[in-house]
Amino acid sequence: MYAFLLSTAVIFVAELGDKSQLMAMTFAARYRARDVLIGITAATALVHLASVGIGALIGDAFADYQGTISVVAGLAFIGFALWTLRGDELTDEEADKARNATGAAILAVGVAFFLAELGDKTMLATITLATQEGWFGTWLGSTLGMVAADALAILVGAMLGKRLPEKVIAYGAATLFALFGLLLVADGAGWL
Repeated sequence: MYAFLLSTAVIFVAELGDKSQLMAMTFAARYRARDVLIGITAATALVHLASVGIGALIGDAFADYQGTISVVAGLAFIGFALWTLRGDELTDEEADKARNATGAAILAVGVAFFLAELGDKTMLATITLATQEGWFGTWLGSTLGMVAADALAILVGAMLGKRLPEKVIAYGAATLFALFGLLLVADGAGWL
């Protein structure tokens, strides 16, 4: 349950201000929100299943070095905080692909999200969490956290249009990443 709750919170925060949220808003302008959420959920479940598999293998192979892994994971989260502050924008090409997608909406959204998430910070954060937490709870939590953040983007985007306070969201997400990172470093160093 701890892995589920932690990964839900961490991935929800990681997704705030991410290009995937921008893609979700763009797709929601073209397709029904239900179809967009189904596509996002399917793609996220697949990407995060692979992520937790990688993380679990790393965690098991280096079980005797959990303190070091915790410090490295903490530093990675601090890096994610800086990445969040840098920002993540949807390129014109990515926006055009989202707007002009043909075929079944669920398939179009699913494929686009799957490809967009490969190597993204939410995938890396999921791998990082799975090195220390249970894979199943991490998988379910990370999937729920990402889908919830993207659903929020669709709802807020529909209500507020382009008046989203992006800087506030980015600073809040970066602060939470930094806090998670500092806690992991402190735990791995034996300070907690």
